[in-house]
Formats: sequence, structure tokens, C-alpha cells
Amino acid sequence: MKKARIIYNPTSGREAFKRELPNVLERFEKAGYETSAHATTCEGDAINAAKVAVERGFDIIVAAGGDGTINEVINGMAEQPNLPKLGVIPVGTTNDFARALHIPKEINKAVDVILENGSMLIDIGKVNDHYFMNIAGGGKLTELTYEVPSKLKTMLGQLAYYMKGIEMLPSLKPTRARIEYDGNVIEEDIMLFLISNTNSVGGFEKLAPDADLTDGYFDLLILKKANLAEFIRIASLALRGAHLEEKHLIYTKAKRIKVEPEEKMQLNIDGEYGGLLPGEFVNLQQHIEFFVPQSFIEKQEDY
Repeated sequence: MKKARIIYNPTSGREAFKRELPNVLERFEKAGYETSAHATTCEGDAINAAKVAVERGFDIIVAAGGDGTINEVINGMAEQPNLPKLGVIPVGTTNDFARALHIPKEINKAVDVILENGSMLIDIGKVNDHYFMNIAGGGKLTELTYEVPSKLKTMLGQLAYYMKGIEMLPSLKPTRARIEYDGNVIEEDIMLFLISNTNSVGGFEKLAPDADLTDGYFDLLILKKANLAEFIRIASLALRGAHLEEKHLIYTKAKRIKVEPEEKMQLNIDGEYGGLLPGEFVNLQQHIEFFVPQSFIEKQEDY
């Protein structure tokens, strides 16, 4: 009998998955999986739980939580040989990665995706000693994602990020940075840079509209020095994917990117604090096999 290990964050999404767990376990058992679950207890716990699950030879791992939980599971898996397939049940605040993979928010429909057994090898990123599946970045603007208290995230969801962003906007200052990508070099005063693996970032579904999760390339966006009015205009354009020709933006694709700021700059990885830059970002093409719905497979075939 195949074995499945569910790693879940019991506090995600107002504890929705915790309440559904008995039903989910029953569905996996009926589908022929000997299934067990691990509830995370603290930051970093899902990394260790994923490592142990790979070492113990589970056929599939399921990450149930927000983007932070998925990120930890990937960090626990990435360095190991003979990786199991990975399923995602999105019960977090923004669920950017699940949205990019067309995985539904409803728990039972996300379970359907896993049990239907459609899968695809997906790129992930590595920076220094960390892995990410969705986004990495730096600059004052990116810091708001981990300055929002977790209780506020749970209560207000996306609104919490916008509230924090509006509060920070007047104090944003650019930072001088040297950015190398696939043999090219940029030295600019920047407000932020984003290295995206998917098209869905922070609730903006068209921030990197040409992102392909299997091609081995990141989408690199650099916002140059801009005043408050210019920034608000660019953000409104980004909501509908009309920002790529904006003169304050640099947008390109690259497999390997190196960022060296002149002053202290924090690194944001999948919405969480990831240490300080400098950093070198490498795309690991088709590194982990994810369960995905047929609609995502068809979209990738169209690229």
C-alpha cells in the first residue's frame, strides 16, 4: 500500500483544515493510501517533518497551509534524492502558489486534485541556502509582508497587507544595488526587485504575466527610483498587467541572478524574512513533481 504524509499548519485559515482533517484522512485511506498527519508546532517544524517524510519513504507528501508552510516543506525536501510527489491544500492568507497552479481553495476540491493523480515537474528557486517556489525579493516595499502581525493576517487577510503598505509608502527610499543576470549588469537606485517563479505575487495575478513554471527561467522585475504618485500609478497598472512597458520598471527573464545592495537590504522569500542580501538566485528547473489539475497541465502545454 502507498503511504501519504500530510504536513499541516493547525492555525492556518482560521483552523479550517484542522476541522476537516478526519474527512481528508478518510478520503486518502479510501483511495488506497496509508495516511498519517503531522501538525506543525513552530516556525521551521515543517522543514524537519518533510525531511523525515522523505527519509521514511513516503510516496506522497501533502502540504496544507499557506505559502509559508509550502515553502518550509520544499526546503525540507529539496536537497534529498528520490523525492516523493507533493500535493498542496491551500488554507493560508494569500495562497499565491496554489493560485498559480490552479489548485482550488476549497479543501475537498484540492484533495480531488491530488487523488486524480495529475502531476507535473515544477521549477523552484534557490538563494544562498534557502529554497523558494513563488517569489524572492528585496527593497523596503517587500518588508511589509513580514511586518504584518500573523493575527492580523488571519483576521483581515489581503486587507492587512494593503493597510501596512499604505502606512509605509511615505517613508520609502531607494537603495543603490548592482544586479547581474545571465551576463548582464544593472547598477541602479531601486525601490524593490522581485524574482518571480509564478505569475501570482502578493495577490497580483498579472505581476509576471509571462511566467512559466517549467522553463528554468525566473521573471525579474526591478522598480527604479519613483515618487509616491508614480508608484501608485505603477501599482494600479500592475493590477491589470499593463505595467511592463513602464519606464520606471525593468522586466526580463533570467536563470541566474546576483544582487548586491550598497546598504543593508533584507531578503524576502515567499513572503517571509530570509536574512540579508547579497544573494545569488538560481533556478532549479523541474525539480519537484507537484499534483496539479488538468487545467494547469493544458496551460503549460500551450506555452
